[in-house]
Amino acid sequence: MNQRVKSSGSIKCSIVVPVYNGQATIGRCVDSLLKQSTRDDSLEILVVDDASTDETLSILSRYPDIRIVQQPRNMGPAAARNRGALEASGEIIVFTDADCIAAPDWVDQMTSSYDSDPRLVGVKGTYRTQQREITARFVQLEYEGKYDKMAKADTIDFIDTYSAAYRRSIFLEMGGFDTGFPVACAEDVDLSYRMALEGYRMVFNPKAWVYHQHPARWWDYIRKKYKFAYWRTVAIRKSPAKAFKDSHTPLTQKLQLLLVPSTVLMTLASFLSHAFIGLSGVAWALILLSFAPFMLKSLQRDFIPALCTPAFFIPRALVQSVAVLMGSMEPALAIKPIVEKKRANLTP
Repeated sequence: MNQRVKSSGSIKCSIVVPVYNGQATIGRCVDSLLKQSTRDDSLEILVVDDASTDETLSILSRYPDIRIVQQPRNMGPAAARNRGALEASGEIIVFTDADCIAAPDWVDQMTSSYDSDPRLVGVKGTYRTQQREITARFVQLEYEGKYDKMAKADTIDFIDTYSAAYRRSIFLEMGGFDTGFPVACAEDVDLSYRMALEGYRMVFNPKAWVYHQHPARWWDYIRKKYKFAYWRTVAIRKSPAKAFKDSHTPLTQKLQLLLVPSTVLMTLASFLSHAFIGLSGVAWALILLSFAPFMLKSLQRDFIPALCTPAFFIPRALVQSVAVLMGSMEPALAIKPIVEKKRANLTP
């Protein structure tokens, strides 16, 4: 497609934040949004409460300068974001999550590219963290490795909702986020894939950042990796052209999903037959070689967590290979063909 998208010339921006039982974080998130040093004096902030049962609404009521939209029942993050998009009045919709804290110039960074590029439909920003736990610092290294890959691309096919911007008209035309995804995982990837396959232009802006609380414990990291891989597989089933290449995930990570489990099996088999000893040794060498580019770059950024790369990547590959298998068997309930994009559920 790559068509010119009509612009009114004066961009009005709406920030949409979905929240469910977010009493621990939503206040800090809203505070950061109200402190935006934006050039857009028509900025609006919408917080969509997805039927929280904690003190979230009480906390939000302290902020007279935001709009609170209440879902009639808990419907999931995709539906909450879609509801926010429908309620928004801005030409550009900017999404973040209730557990994020935006940089003071985040909105300007997310929207500035739209002025100069009339074909632009989506913008992706970045995560940062102030955590000191080894696991959280390793998660940040992972993100930065993927940001390095995306920074080299003229156009991307992967936008995460923690720091995302879309032209509202195109977002609605595409049917918004697929509400078949019941958790906050991969519904944004799915929309990105669909937009890319339609020929829409999306870009990465590393200067548009938000702080986030990454998993602080190794086990939480592993659980999250399983969830991501499971629902990413569901998204890829809708857009199979993205199975082997996208602008976000390194090819080596995908190859590790095959290499690590098969190597573990060969290592176990070597206890039964010496014939597998040599093969498993070569396979382990290949695995370590596949880790090398990430480790070498990460050692310059944060030495200690970078040294722990095998302790994260090997179990990551094992659980994600299982997740891919399970995700490939997910019932078709969550799978809507691309041709039905305009019929996605955008209403409560």
